[in-house]
Amino acid sequence: MNTAAALNINEAKPLGYPIPANVYAETVVSVKHYTDRLFSFRITRPQSLRFRSGEFVMIGLPNAEKPVFRAYSVASPNWDEELEFFSIKVPDGPLTSELQKIQPGDTVLMRQKSTGTLVVDALTPAKRLFMISTGTGIAPFASLLRDPETYEKFDQVILTHTCRDIAELAYGRELYDALDNDPLIGELTGGRVTLYSTTTREPSDFMGRITALIGSGKFYADLGIEKLDPETDRVMICGSMDMLKDVKELVESLGFAEGSLSHPGSFVVERAFVG
Repeated sequence: MNTAAALNINEAKPLGYPIPANVYAETVVSVKHYTDRLFSFRITRPQSLRFRSGEFVMIGLPNAEKPVFRAYSVASPNWDEELEFFSIKVPDGPLTSELQKIQPGDTVLMRQKSTGTLVVDALTPAKRLFMISTGTGIAPFASLLRDPETYEKFDQVILTHTCRDIAELAYGRELYDALDNDPLIGELTGGRVTLYSTTTREPSDFMGRITALIGSGKFYADLGIEKLDPETDRVMICGSMDMLKDVKELVESLGFAEGSLSHPGSFVVERAFVG
């Protein structure tokens, strides 16, 4: 059954205002709430949209004459027929206070341009790729982990996900558990992807901020892996501003060089990020 057809997307709720120029009006296909702070949702994909896995778009709602737009990493890979997003809930947030209430059939606005630094083309090929994330910063990695190009450039992928509580790690665990059965990339991921989930508040198997765990060596000991080395490794970083700053300083101290599309390097950071 065609999901979009089942929702009868031609009868989506009226916008109330004209659609701004250079903006898509897409229909919510599904919504999943993980905790009182986190939820994911999928929307229809414009046929003309092209993006690199790992990039972000600007999302808004048609609830004002001048909608508020915020940057959201696309969590689905570039081949997916729908667009997936993973979001925080902010009670008084100008966008997320309303976005968290969306239901299938509702309309979401999306600006037509995608961009971002967390793309494999901004890194030179290497043996291992480390994806360091906190909270909803895992979203671009959900896209990259389901893109065959990631496995063409890297032999091993280590995904870290740090949240306050165990329940907040569920999205990452679901992502990881589904990889081997993915119809497109399942054959590529077997034994090549490692998930390292940590909490900072609720007791769990692995506790602590990722920078502290890497700095102390516990991260390497827990996984039984060699230490980060710019000769063999590449690093992508997405999450809280404090984590971005700390991990960036850490990898630079080890000799890693920041990359871009014009000058690929050994690590990249996503700064335009909500959550």
